[in-house]
Amino acid sequence: MTSESSMGYIHSYETFGAVDGPGIRFIVFMQGCRLRCRYCHNPDTWEFKKGSPVSAAEVLSRILEYRSYIKRGGVTISGGEPLEQHDFVLELLRLLHEYGLHTAIDTAGSLPLGKTHDIIETADMLLLDIKELDARDAIALTGMSSRNTLDTLDYTRDIGKPVWIRHVLVPNVTMISEKLERLADYLRRYPNIERVDLLPFHKMGEYKWEGCGTPYTLKNTKAPSADELERAKQIFKKAGLPVK
Repeated sequence: MTSESSMGYIHSYETFGAVDGPGIRFIVFMQGCRLRCRYCHNPDTWEFKKGSPVSAAEVLSRILEYRSYIKRGGVTISGGEPLEQHDFVLELLRLLHEYGLHTAIDTAGSLPLGKTHDIIETADMLLLDIKELDARDAIALTGMSSRNTLDTLDYTRDIGKPVWIRHVLVPNVTMISEKLERLADYLRRYPNIERVDLLPFHKMGEYKWEGCGTPYTLKNTKAPSADELERAKQIFKKAGLPVK
């Protein structure tokens, strides 16, 4: 019988993900997140315990249907915030490793390290979304400080865990030259960072905010231009970081 601790709430699946870690990957999007990022394109993942719970074994069974396609890639557990469903995610990671599948956690690192270190240790790599380096600006952008995120990054360095950094470029919010230069300089101290993904802001999820009845404060913000994206990339390249 499956224990209560190994039950999880899933938002959705993607069977052939190509940008959420190396190779072709099966993506499990977990339900629930305490951050309230102004640019979030999946606010429908915020609510906790939405839908019917499933066991880690049931999710594994679904993933294994695509094993031949993802054997050179792996599985990425995303969200929402996957670290919020600790016991389920830890069990799923261990089951996936029994079948030799590479695992990644796509996280904002928003929980205290004391509650998440075993997941970080178990996963093969992290995709760590740094929303904002400055603590007060992070609160204005997401509702929470960046302290737990930066502690998570420190821990990945301490244990030699491979990390891909993700950072969303929002014009006049995060995509400010001084901010990007400060972030690039900060990241230089982490030799375990394998890649920096600079993700352009978009409004494809704006309609979801309306459906959730939450005001969307970036309605008048435009997506960055190709030139603006290139200038942002050059800041990280000059810092010696492997930027995409």
